[in-house]
Amino acid sequence: MRRTVTMLSAGLLVLSADAAFSQNSRPHNLILFVPDGLRGKIVSAETAPAMAEVRDKGVNFKNSHSMFPTFTTANASAMATGHHLGDTGDFSNTIYTGYPVGPAGGTVTPFLEVDSVIADVDEHFGGDYLNEETILKMARGKGFSTAALGKVGPTLIFDHTDKVGADGNHSIVIDDATGGKNGVPLSEEMKAALAKAGLPLATPPRGDNGKAGDAKTPGTVVANTEQQGYFVDVAAKVVLPLFKARNKPFLMVFWSRDPDGSQHNNGDSLNAVTPGINGPTSLASIKNADNNLAALRKALDELGLAGDTNIIIASDHGFSTISKESKTSPSAKLSYDDTPNDFLPMGFLALDLAKALDLPLFDPNDNNAKVADGAHSKAGNGLLGRDPAKPDLVVATNGGSDLIYLPKSDKKLADRTIKALLEQDYVSGIFVDDKLGRFHGTLPLSQIGLKGKAVTPTPSIVVNFRSWAQGCDEPSNCAVEVADTVLRQGQGMHGSFGRGDTLNFMAAIGPDFKTGYVDALPVNNADVGITIAQLMGLRAPGVGGLEGRVISEALPNGIVPKSSDGTVTSKPAANGLQTVVKFQRVLSHRYFDVAGFPGRTVGLDAESGRQKTAGK
Repeated sequence: MRRTVTMLSAGLLVLSADAAFSQNSRPHNLILFVPDGLRGKIVSAETAPAMAEVRDKGVNFKNSHSMFPTFTTANASAMATGHHLGDTGDFSNTIYTGYPVGPAGGTVTPFLEVDSVIADVDEHFGGDYLNEETILKMARGKGFSTAALGKVGPTLIFDHTDKVGADGNHSIVIDDATGGKNGVPLSEEMKAALAKAGLPLATPPRGDNGKAGDAKTPGTVVANTEQQGYFVDVAAKVVLPLFKARNKPFLMVFWSRDPDGSQHNNGDSLNAVTPGINGPTSLASIKNADNNLAALRKALDELGLAGDTNIIIASDHGFSTISKESKTSPSAKLSYDDTPNDFLPMGFLALDLAKALDLPLFDPNDNNAKVADGAHSKAGNGLLGRDPAKPDLVVATNGGSDLIYLPKSDKKLADRTIKALLEQDYVSGIFVDDKLGRFHGTLPLSQIGLKGKAVTPTPSIVVNFRSWAQGCDEPSNCAVEVADTVLRQGQGMHGSFGRGDTLNFMAAIGPDFKTGYVDALPVNNADVGITIAQLMGLRAPGVGGLEGRVISEALPNGIVPKSSDGTVTSKPAANGLQTVVKFQRVLSHRYFDVAGFPGRTVGLDAESGRQKTAGK
């Protein structure tokens, strides 16, 4: 009976959204604006007035969620398809593909924020590495005008599968690579329109904003204004006027690199966790993204499109300040040329596991060369085993969490690896592929939406790193996390399961949304994709079943479903550590707030999870 009620409720949600759509057979236009790395509670009338206005006059999604692992391409895949990562297979920015990726230098652990890498991975995995249709491709197939502009990688993900030619039979894609040999070709129509507007055919570089510094040299102190100014000019002076002239519904994605890029590279806090990502550079980058949104809204007004255009703002993830400190890590006790004494080096997880498991370590980003004593791999990734061509264990380094793959599905090695991880003070929560079995101190991937219909290799173990709050009164604005990255202590990162990273910013305004509405229900980035599809009348047969929900409560006359809270706790490991997940539920949909070892994750206090134990 309960299942019947749940299915009926789910159906009512869809019927409600369908009813809203059927009132107007021509859907309204929609712009998805993604301020990469914008924290959920950092927006105010002072820090980001344009975004604050959308939030306060439209819909305020105050209970929003990034998908874990909280990385860019992973969340882009959720927004683009409406599916969780267990279906899309985009588990983090760096994944293990199981084959050498040519455009990534032949590594089996490619970084996905590169157009040519995405194209190569697509080709290897049957033409679509996500294994799910994207909203831009569906909209384009329905005859709508479509475009994606902004940061390289996530921008292309929204329409990545079709071979792109200069005939214009593709979404307009403008990113960092535009004008270069790896960029998506511009149609003749776009070339002419850019020339008429006095805009170059190639995207300008980031300049000083792209400087990350090193252990002795601070990174950038400027926002990414020039490059993003170009993207805004292309959108406002070329794409939107073109779409108006076509007189068809349009769907446009604008992916702002700021504040993410500036927070990553900020030079305000070299080797110190305060001010971290709350210094002047990060604040300038938030204002830069806000100015971009204001410019797009002004263009809509001037073109007479504002009344017919919905705007959804959704950041891909929150953000934290990097810590490189550990009292237990063997790698932190060694000396490296590029790492301050007693700090964790890049690739510390691979180094520590190689020592604990007594396995040779090879560098997949250096032609599988053996990593010398006193050194680390070039990008932090690692191949462990006697033969790097057939590794026993692979570490894909990402930041606030890392992925571990066991290509041979060795359960004994999994057990040894988990025991080694449980000994490290930088670990806070371990998730294991269901097919490997249950291990005390860990929870299965299926508990957090990472087990589905993915065609890319599923991680064997996902390791969350420790986080805490330091530097202000709002924990989600002042999160600090241990991060496996080339970046330095005091710069910015994300990827963890702390609330500083899972609490993204979301708001919406337009003819299909309520006004002045505060949505207390949990929402996430998969919901964004599903809701866009619903509002624009797009339909695709989903391969996997890990879909988001239509955010019906934000729509006029939409049904407001009920929510509940839940906690899942693993059986304790020998040292007493337990992985705990705190989530909210709407119908059958879970929204993950935080996870880890209690007391080691922002938002997960030391008392969490003691009442309920999973794993039986």
